Amino acid sequence: MSKRPYISPSFSYVPLEEALEILPRKKQLFIGIPKETSFQENRIALTPEAVSVLVNNGHDVAVEHNAGEGSFYFDSDYSEAGARIVYDKVELYKATTIIKSAPISEDEAALLQPNQVVISPIHLPLLKAEILEQLIQKKIIAIAFESIKDDAGSYPIVRSMSEIAGSSAILTAAKYLSNVHNGKGILLGGISGVPPAQVLIIGAGIVGEFAARTALGLGASVKVFDNSIYRLMRLQNNIGRRCFTSVLEPVTLANELAEADVAVGALKPSNGITPVVVTDDMVSNMKAGSVIVDISIDRGGCFETSKLTSHEKPIYKKYDVIHYCVPNIASGVSRTASRAISNVLMPILQQCADMGGMEGIIQAKTGIRNGVYMYKGCVTNAPIAKRFNFKYTDLDLLLAAQS
Repeated sequence: MSKRPYISPSFSYVPLEEALEILPRKKQLFIGIPKETSFQENRIALTPEAVSVLVNNGHDVAVEHNAGEGSFYFDSDYSEAGARIVYDKVELYKATTIIKSAPISEDEAALLQPNQVVISPIHLPLLKAEILEQLIQKKIIAIAFESIKDDAGSYPIVRSMSEIAGSSAILTAAKYLSNVHNGKGILLGGISGVPPAQVLIIGAGIVGEFAARTALGLGASVKVFDNSIYRLMRLQNNIGRRCFTSVLEPVTLANELAEADVAVGALKPSNGITPVVVTDDMVSNMKAGSVIVDISIDRGGCFETSKLTSHEKPIYKKYDVIHYCVPNIASGVSRTASRAISNVLMPILQQCADMGGMEGIIQAKTGIRNGVYMYKGCVTNAPIAKRFNFKYTDLDLLLAAQS
């Protein structure tokens, strides 16, 4: 016979305390924005409006004297937004978070303090091992802002800059077709009774799409080449109308180039280098006075006749064809580009503060993690490590070991 359970009169139900997640304390950031002196850079990574939001949330922002003048943002705009104007670059680099719109130069790498956070672009063709060695020694957390992903898995800053480059390329070509710049005197869109200019675009990515959209908006006749049928379909769907599209077949491409008034190179790089699809011969058969805008020039260019130019000397002629091969096109419309970069970085800095600093947001957000190429003395980007023969460390493993 089983015994009946005995319940003591002293027995009572005592509720346990609920275990709630303890959020990290809000961390106030000290942000430094230096004046860019290299790479023909006119952009600035945070606009006065973004600085105002950060300052009103308790952050300290220091801006170097005349840092924003290339984008027509002046010291008075930043001081009214609550930033401190700093006249000494060494003093500015005492900030814990440095935000730049151009890659880190050797002089700037020397000014960096141990354990700083640096958010800037990286320009692989001009990156030097000496700069990386300084970042490793100083245990810098370095983030390439063009590699930051958003919640949808796309690259918001790259997309914005690509949209700017595509639209600017067509407006630039229209400028060099006119007599004002010693062009042959063609109006891109034509008029009643006069056919429009022929625009040929190589590449149907974001850059190609916005180049096509702008050219069609101005009334030009547009032909797009790309080896991806999916990208060609997406371009037509996105611009909402049919236009001539073709795969990159040399005979067809050569025939269409011979008729084109404007040729835009907007191919994506493969393995870091843009494939050359337009040969010297093809360019020599183009019409005299036609314009080539090679947007892919920062990764080598897709025209065999392309060579780097600058905003000061943007064009040269070969076979009587005008070549415009400026790598940093977005810097030519720096105010628009600055606002686009600022729109992405300002919310990240806000979240960063809420999550207890940059290390907190790197732990929490895979999109930010994607942009980290240097973490406290470790190279966490495989292509960079391979190129410069540094030891590669997987960032996820590094963070797992720390937590």
